[in-house]
Amino acid sequence: MSNKVVHFEIPCNEPEKTMTFFKEVFNWSFQEFIPGEYWAATTGDEKLPGINGGIMKKKDPNQPIANSIDVADIDATIKKIEKSGGTVVVPKMPVPSLGWLAYFKDPDGNIHGVFQNDPTAK
Repeated sequence: MSNKVVHFEIPCNEPEKTMTFFKEVFNWSFQEFIPGEYWAATTGDEKLPGINGGIMKKKDPNQPIANSIDVADIDATIKKIEKSGGTVVVPKMPVPSLGWLAYFKDPDGNIHGVFQNDPTAK
């Protein structure tokens, strides 16, 4: 567990257009992860500092860009979030073969993700 930001997601109405933009401007590469819905983004040389993320089709018109934070125990973290004034907005869900993910609002209303690595998640 690092408690570091390890992933970002950019929701968009036209994922192909957004991916083309980031390819042309920053030379990012993409690989489809969920057909027609989600593409993993590689943002540069893995040996250099920085994180990778994803481009996803928007599920809500107001869906913001979200950063996900790596945690050792997502259930314990969710309890801490709620105890400290945060609100879970998307409950814990599996990301098959990768881990568990939930989204929350901090006390100022910003949305973030928490992610627990677990290759057995289904």
